[in-house]
Amino acid sequence: MSILVVGSTKGGSGKTTLATNLAVLRTARRRSVLLIDGDKQENSLSFTQLRDDNLGNIGFAAVSLRNRLLSAQGADLAAKYDDTIIDVGGQDNLSLRAALLIAETVLVPVQPRTYDILAFQQTLEIIEDARAGNPHEIRVCTILNMADPAGRDNEEALEFLKGIEGIEVLGSIGRRKSFSNSSATGRAVTEYQPRDPKAIEEITALEKEIYKEED
Repeated sequence: MSILVVGSTKGGSGKTTLATNLAVLRTARRRSVLLIDGDKQENSLSFTQLRDDNLGNIGFAAVSLRNRLLSAQGADLAAKYDDTIIDVGGQDNLSLRAALLIAETVLVPVQPRTYDILAFQQTLEIIEDARAGNPHEIRVCTILNMADPAGRDNEEALEFLKGIEGIEVLGSIGRRKSFSNSSATGRAVTEYQPRDPKAIEEITALEKEIYKEED
């Protein structure tokens, strides 16, 4: 059993795209998967509905849990699945803090922007607060998400992230239209046509790094 929280205090970081893609990839590995939407906008549930409408077979279970219910019921539900992925945050709220109380791994997506870096530091502080109430040794990971095609911003952001003790930097994922196009149809980028080999390579590499101890 694994519990992954994909979250941040910063909105627009691409957390839902990563969470839903990871849910599909884990399902493809014949894992039983639960996707918990802890965001009041319910974008992960919208993806799931689009997937059902377009494919007729979701492949994973999906529920909405927020605030204290997320920690109260989330752990019990997670025990019934191989992998649980929680999409939560966009701000410092009760749902994010509740999810962190049951997390085994936390993935914090960061764009190469000043405000994202500042929000990342705030998110780390909230994770530290959660450690006292979490029975697991929380593994903290980050990825540079929606990276620019060129320029020094990516390099500088990665250098900064790698300088923070106690976190794993899992590379970068580019700002690619194929991610938004595939999500709009309820598909992971690995399922979408026309294929985007670079996007597939990036999301597959992320999944392998996150779940290297599970597989």
